[in-house]
Order: sequence, then C-alpha cells, then structure tokens
Amino acid sequence: MNPQSEERILNKVAFRPSLYDVLLKPSLSGLCQSEKEAYQLILDFMEPGQLSQLEKFSFLNAVTTLSSVVRNQANGNMNNYYPKTLLAKKIETFILEEPTEILDSSVRQQAMLCIVGLSQVQPPFHLCQKLDLVNTSITSTFSLPLIMPSLDRKESASLYLQTIQALDDMLQALVIEDMRPNMAILQSFLEIILPWLVLSDKVQEQIRALGTISRLLRFICNFSNLSHMASFSITGKLMSTFSIFCLNPSQDICSSAMEALHYLFIILVLQRSNRPKTEAILKDLQKHFRGNWIANAQSFTLFFRKYLTAVERADVILVAMESMIKGSMNDVFAASKMLKVILRCSVIDVTKVPEIIQLIYYHVERITDKNVQNTIKKIFQLLVHSHTDEVILTLLKMEDQSQRGTHKSWEILASFPKGYEVIMEYLLQRIISPQAPEDQKADQKTELSTLTATRAIHEMLLVPSQQSEVQTFFASLFVALLFQISSLVTKGSTMAQDEQHETESVNPVSFSLEALKTLMRSSGYIEHLSYIQTLGVWDLLVSPEKHYDGVTLLARSLVVKKCWHNRPVFSFFIKTLQSRGCTNYFTALVFLTELLCCPDVAGVVDEVATRILADWFNCDELATALQFLQITEVYTKHKNTIRHLHILQPYVLRCCYSFSSDLVMETFRMLQRILKDLTWHHSSSFVLKLIFTLEHFFEEESEQLRLVVFEIYASILAKVSRMTLVFPLRHQILNLLVLLVLHLKDVNAAVVEVCRLILCNIATILHWSKLKKVFAKSDVFTILGALLRQEKSKTLWFLKQCVALFKSPQGPIRQVAVWFAGQIIWNLDKAEEQEIEEEYAAFRYMQKDPDPIVSCLTVQTFYILEAKEKVIPVETPSSCLCMRRRTKWRYC
Repeated sequence: MNPQSEERILNKVAFRPSLYDVLLKPSLSGLCQSEKEAYQLILDFMEPGQLSQLEKFSFLNAVTTLSSVVRNQANGNMNNYYPKTLLAKKIETFILEEPTEILDSSVRQQAMLCIVGLSQVQPPFHLCQKLDLVNTSITSTFSLPLIMPSLDRKESASLYLQTIQALDDMLQALVIEDMRPNMAILQSFLEIILPWLVLSDKVQEQIRALGTISRLLRFICNFSNLSHMASFSITGKLMSTFSIFCLNPSQDICSSAMEALHYLFIILVLQRSNRPKTEAILKDLQKHFRGNWIANAQSFTLFFRKYLTAVERADVILVAMESMIKGSMNDVFAASKMLKVILRCSVIDVTKVPEIIQLIYYHVERITDKNVQNTIKKIFQLLVHSHTDEVILTLLKMEDQSQRGTHKSWEILASFPKGYEVIMEYLLQRIISPQAPEDQKADQKTELSTLTATRAIHEMLLVPSQQSEVQTFFASLFVALLFQISSLVTKGSTMAQDEQHETESVNPVSFSLEALKTLMRSSGYIEHLSYIQTLGVWDLLVSPEKHYDGVTLLARSLVVKKCWHNRPVFSFFIKTLQSRGCTNYFTALVFLTELLCCPDVAGVVDEVATRILADWFNCDELATALQFLQITEVYTKHKNTIRHLHILQPYVLRCCYSFSSDLVMETFRMLQRILKDLTWHHSSSFVLKLIFTLEHFFEEESEQLRLVVFEIYASILAKVSRMTLVFPLRHQILNLLVLLVLHLKDVNAAVVEVCRLILCNIATILHWSKLKKVFAKSDVFTILGALLRQEKSKTLWFLKQCVALFKSPQGPIRQVAVWFAGQIIWNLDKAEEQEIEEEYAAFRYMQKDPDPIVSCLTVQTFYILEAKEKVIPVETPSSCLCMRRRTKWRYC
C-alpha cells in the first residue's frame, strides 16, 4: 500500500465534512463504528481522483456495508446518506476501467455484486441507469478473450466463472421490481445482449450471450407472477433466433440455444396456457429438453401456432427470412428448415405483412437455392390468402415507388389457383373502405375508385365458372354493397370516377343496387328476389326518405325466406361494427334488428357480439336509442339471446333518464312488453335494478307515463313468489307500501285500479290475509289505519315514506300523506319521538303547502296534537312528559 492511500484510510475516522455531508447532514447516530467508518470512506473515495485496486475494493465493501444498513432500516433510503445514482455511476467507472484483454482481478465481480446490494435498497434505479450498468457489465465481460479451464490457468477460469455468476446475479437483481420480474426491463436487457449473439463472429461471445440469456430466462421461470408481460414483445425474435442457433455446427452454441429456447417455452406455458394443461405441457417439454431441435420441431410448431401473438409470429418469420437473405450458408439452412416447420400451419395469422412482403419483393431475385425460393413463395401465397388486402396494397405501393418494371411478385401472386378469391377480396376491400377523393386524385394510377371496383365485382359475379366461389363472398359482398347504397342515398355520392364517361353513363346508386341483385341471383336466391320485388324493397332503398324502411324489409325478407347466409351476414355486420369508424352503423342496427328474429342467427349470438352492439348505444341520438330498444326487445324472444340481455340492460335503463320525453315513454313501454317474456330465473338481477329505477317515476306528472310505470311494477310483482322474496326485494316492496296506498287517491283512475291490484298482490306475497281484504275494498284512510295497527314496528318507516310524499305533485296525495303522518306522530312513544326531528320539521313546513286543503289539514293536525297535550296530563301521570315534548315541538 502506498503512503498516500494509507494516510487516507487512517484519516477516514476523522469524519472530515464534504460538500454533500454539509448539505445533507445525515444522522449517523444509529450506526456502529465500523458502519460510520464505511460511510466516511465512501465520502472520501467519491472525491475526484484515480483509485488503486485496493481502494476500489475498500469502496465497494463500504457501499455493500452501507447498503446492508439501509436495507435493515424500517424506511431506509440510501439517498439519506449519499445519492444512490452517484454511487452506481462510480461503480460503473470501476467496471469500465477494467481491461478487456485479460481477467486478473475480481473488481468486476465485486462491482456487480455491489450493484446487487444497491438494487435492494430504496430508491429504485431509474431504467436508464439500469441499462447503462447492464451495457457496461456485458461489454466488459463478454469482450474477454476465450478462457478455458486448465491446470495452469485454474485460478483464471475460476475467477471467470465467479465473474459470470456475479453478472447473472446483477441482471437478476435489476430485473426485479416489486418482488417480481419486470418483463419490460427484461426485454431491454435482452436487446443489449442479443447483438453479441447475432452480430458477433466469435464463438466465445455467442456462447456467453446464449448462456447469460438462458440463465436469465431460467431465473424468470421461477416466478408465476410477472409484471408487464404484455410489453414483452421480443418473444418472436427470441424464438426464431434461438431456433436458428439450435442448428449451429458448434455443439456448445447448439446446446446453449436449445436450453434458452426451452426456458422461453416454459415462460410462455406458465403465462399463456390454460392452468389445467400447464403441468402436462411442461412434462412433455422436459422429455425433449436434451434432444436436438428436430426433436423439438413439434413443440416449436405448437408454440408458434398457440402461444405467440400475431406480432410475435411475424417477428419469427422476419428473423428467419433476414437470415436466409443475409446470413451464412448454415443460417440459410437453419432458417429454411424452421420456416418449413412453420408452413405446416395452414394459415399464418401475423401482423407486419408489409415488412415481410417488402423483404420478399426486394430480395427474392437474389436467392438462387430452389428450396429456399419455394419456401419464400409458400409464405407469400399464405400471406396472400390470409392478408390479401395488405399484400396487394403493399405491392401496389412498392411498384409505384420503385419504378423497376419488374413483376416477379405479381407472377407469384398469379401462380396459384385461388386468383379469383384474391381479386374478389381485394375489390371487396375497396368498396368497404373507399379512399378519400383527394387521395384518389393524387394516386389514381395505383388505386381503384369505388365505382370501378363495384363494376368489376358485378362483372366477376357474372362469370359462370365461379358460382361456387361467390358463396364464400356472399356475406361480405352483401353487407358492403348495402352499406355503399346507404352512403350514396343518405349522404350523397363520394365516389371518385376513373373516367369521365362513367359519371355520364352510370348512376352509382342504380349500379350498386344492380350489383346487389346480381349477387343474390348468382347465389341462387331467385325466389328471394321475386319476394323482395313484390314488397317494393328496391324502390324504398333508393328513396332518401324511406331508405331505412327498405333496409328493414330487405332484412325481414331474408328471415322470412330463411336465407342460407343469414348467420354469415350477421357475423359480417358484427365484424364491421367492431370498427368505431363504421359510418353506416345505423343501417347495420336497423338490419340486425330484423335479422336477430331469425332463430339460426339468435342461436349464435354471443357475449362478444352483444357487447359490440352495445358499444354503439347513444342515448343522445333519439333514432339510435329507439333502435336499441327494439333490439333489446328482440333479445327477449330467444332462449340464447336472453342469456346476454344483461349486457344491454344498463343502456336501456339509461334511456329512462333521457331528456327526450318520447324516448322515456317508449323505453317504459318496451320494458312493459318484455317483462311478459322474462322469467325470474333469467332476469332477477335486472328486475331488481328496474324496481329501483321505477321508484323515481311513480310521481311523474304525465298520467300516461305514471300509469305505465305502475303497470310495470305490477307485472314485476306478479313474478315474485314467497321463495324469491329476499332482501333487497322485500325491503323495496315495503319501502313503497305507503306510496302505493296513497296513490289510491291518484287523479288517474287507471292508476288507482293498478295500485289496488298491486296491494292485494303484496298482501298475498307477505301472507297478510287480513290486510288483503282491507286492500281489496276499503278506502285509503281505512287501509292506512289497518296498516298502522298491524305493522306497529314499522311506524317510523311509514312516517319517512309519508314525508317523501309531501313533495308529490298531486294535492290529494299530499293531503293523505299529511293525515297519515299526523296519525303516526300521535301514536309515537317517547323513544320514537326523539328520532323524528327532521320528519317533524318537514311536517310543520306543510302548513305552507300551496294547496289550501293540505295546508289547512296540517294546521288542524297541529291543533289536535296541542289539544291532546293539554288533555293527557289530567288522565295519566306520565302525560307531563308528553306535554313537555309537545310544547317543545310547538315552539320549534
């Protein structure tokens, strides 16, 4: 040790103040002497200057000691002693200063272990600092020369293994957040490591990268709960990269890649498989773990098809194709082998189709190997079938941009026997999603106008040899053409014309309508066409005023004539409505209202389709809301759709509170109708919610609406039995009891009749045999008196119900409410009187009621109560207390 270092260590106990120490002034009272020395040593060594290896070790030990202290504190925070970021930056410089030509020191190892300790204390590292630490440590470790275990280099090999272990420990510690791995951070780490695998030409660097990734993935496998798994988007790249290296000539690389791929599969199984099958899948994976990639080809296919997302599958293909195009002969062989396994899937559900097509388009001519060419062609053809629109639009764009004059990709497109379907699908997309007019003018050479696409479809429908293929496109073409007609009739033409003569000789509406007729004729619906013609549907469809009547009759005709394509048409409508940009949503809703009456269609309706429909609910649009009421009513007609009625119920109940009185009235009328088809078993939850909703409408000024509300309540109670009378239904029925009795004074005689029926029904449900006779024949006052005598325990509850009716818009109801409230107050005992201050205040306020009968009755009731107070003291000794209470009320 040099004298200067020795002097620094000896003086560290003097606790010389630093700038940070002066500003922060951390409390060291809880530290022992050795911990205080460690803290002072950190302050000393953080000052600028080159440190010796011994000083570095001393600093790292001091940081580890202080980390342990902070970790053991209840609310420990390293920043209370020294900024954690500065400590980590200092440790990072130690790693950077280590030579990459030789490994003769354990500074790297200790520095990374020190980072592990720091990662376990607050505050957490920022992501950027984590990435800096990982990048520095990876570079410093992976760049080391090849170190092979041998007798003469035993210590060096041991030191290397310890350093690798420290690196693993650091990566594992930094990837953990909130006691579980953060997959977004893991992806960032892997993006740092992967270039050492795919770009390096040194075997030892590739082995180190694969080993580090493998051990890191194995660590992740120990956790069933991972955070930000959805952000882990590198799975496809990893699977493809590992698979290619599984076929590497180097046995070490091959085995490491197999191990990494195995652990990646385990993570996917744990996170994405159905729990009952997880254990069986893991056992099956373990069987092939020590085999080669060929033995795991079946597992690879399974994971590609079932466990990867569309984006991840695209990444698998892209990585493999880039290896085939730019890689070595071994990479070309491995990637081709892997893609052949992928092609066993009949359909490739992937994204990033333009990127794949561009790779094929620009590089297919450079590939001379016939097997590789056939593999690429097969991928191209599968993409054309499963992503036709993207493929063709991408080819159009590239042809226009490149101006190369080459048509090799188009030759591939025409080389397989499904050209008709491809072209039809493309044309269909053109009329489903027409381009804006201004864009069409700028790019007419590569984009078909909507009218041109429609005319082309019409011509293709007339091809006799393709009648069977037309059946495949019926649903999508039917919906697309109907939408196009709706847009043209209700919003005006937005079509761009390819040629001037088209605008002069062709009426877009008439031509679209003719295409729709031809579609039905080509599909064998001759009888249907005749029936539609008889109804006058075609004339209604082209009328702006009666267009939606035509849509309704067209859909109804398909239901009546039992069209074979009703279910596919329904599915395509639902698929179209998934897009919030669907401009013809009202046409779809009108059509579906009728189509849902078809038993075949109703039988396939599921929760997803119902939620898509519900997403288009708009209470502010009267026409849309009324259409939804019709759809809801149709849902009650079939045993399958009624299971999904609960999804629409919240939207329907919202209509009850609409600002539109017409919508509110129609909503309650619809509810009145559907209650006939609802059973308590399927709709108990909805009925309970409806009862709570009705409570707000019993006092409506509109006699018609009020009558409907009471009739709905009567229909609900007709479904209630003793078995179903549970809380909160029983509570709600009793809570409306006084309201129902008082509405026997309703100005609407029909409401009075309904209320009496309801009361008799309630008496039956509650087994009130005596009250049932009273409810059936007696007047309001007799009923209230009998109710008060029988249900004495509910006296205060009845009073609260009376007070709520003080605000009734009907004077006779307020009059009875005041009378009944007076009767209740008269019969209260001392304990109960202490609980009615608010109710009594409301009762007194009724003296100001605008109805003179109500106000007069209130005043008279107060006189009676006061007179009673004066009489009671003479009759009973306890009456003095009553007098005091009445006197208190009189002067309130």
